[in-house]
Amino acid sequence: MSTISWTEAHTVRTARWHSESTTPPPKRVLVADDRMPADTAYRLACEGTALLWTGDFHNARQLLQALGRRIDRTDRPRGDSPREAFHLHRRAQGHRARVLGRLLVLLDGHTLHLRRAPDVREACTAAYGPPPGRLVVPLRELLGVIGAHQWRVKGVDVPALGARIQPHYGVFSPVRGEYVDLVAEAPLPGPGTAFDLGTGTGVLAALLAHRGVERVVATDSGVRALNCARENVRRLGLAARVDVVGPALYPEGRARLVVCNPPWLPARPTSELEHGVYDPDGGMLDGFLHGLAAHLEPGGEGWLVLSDLAERLGLRTREQLLSTIEEAGLRVLDRTGTRPRHPRARDAEDPLHAARAAEVTSLWRLAVG
Repeated sequence: MSTISWTEAHTVRTARWHSESTTPPPKRVLVADDRMPADTAYRLACEGTALLWTGDFHNARQLLQALGRRIDRTDRPRGDSPREAFHLHRRAQGHRARVLGRLLVLLDGHTLHLRRAPDVREACTAAYGPPPGRLVVPLRELLGVIGAHQWRVKGVDVPALGARIQPHYGVFSPVRGEYVDLVAEAPLPGPGTAFDLGTGTGVLAALLAHRGVERVVATDSGVRALNCARENVRRLGLAARVDVVGPALYPEGRARLVVCNPPWLPARPTSELEHGVYDPDGGMLDGFLHGLAAHLEPGGEGWLVLSDLAERLGLRTREQLLSTIEEAGLRVLDRTGTRPRHPRARDAEDPLHAARAAEVTSLWRLAVG
């Protein structure tokens, strides 16, 4: 870990620096508290100065909201095309994250020593591991850790599974139920083994076992996802039928069914937390398609669960997708689509609203030859 230093009461202090977005430690850090006006904090943060908060916890949250409002007041070009709008939106998101990420807090053994601060030790241990001593983190990220832990404790209801899935911090949560419903309703190609590639929380692996698949092998490239999937599989009583292995895309051997729900946008993630949404250069999608023929049993099927949002944003064309399927020696047996039910599809203020409102998530049934 890198270290960060600041001066407090004429004494230079240091601590380890941690950012999930892999942001380097700030070069200039000032101590701030409840007396600092929001306009001053905003000016300093925009100039690149980080603010280590020592005041009241709830006032820090209010300051973070005030900084966000000032960023949002800035006029942003919408772009002349969906593709341009997407890239401008990503640029604006990056600027917003950088400015808000400059309001910092100090954790001492995962304890937050601020007035009216909640007990964050359990949430931080779940996200960061055992406390390394003194740790400085962006407040915005810490709030994400707290929120993620609440979701983990509460769980996410999955009606198709008849149970709750408990997502870990940094693992994409199955809050968009349309892709789960597609897998729940598609006709199984017969008895045998199924592979679930990029399992995340393990929700689709658990669903396949729930539907009667004899054996499921789930993979993922992320350590957090592997731990999360294993915990969910054990808690649901499915450990005897679901193996979680990795890090890998494909496990060894062949299967009657191979399911893959890759990140739907071929763009570079800016943090570990974005890997569930962004697939750099479509690498996972390409790896799934080109590896499918070698991992399917005769008569088996590959299920590609994919949103067409990338197509509607001009990041990928339907022709490119179909060409890759053909190049991989595959053919399309069937395609079933469904419209999104998440709130952002109805948010007319979203700069990507037109694409989100028209988005269709599909399950492509693929076979060899």
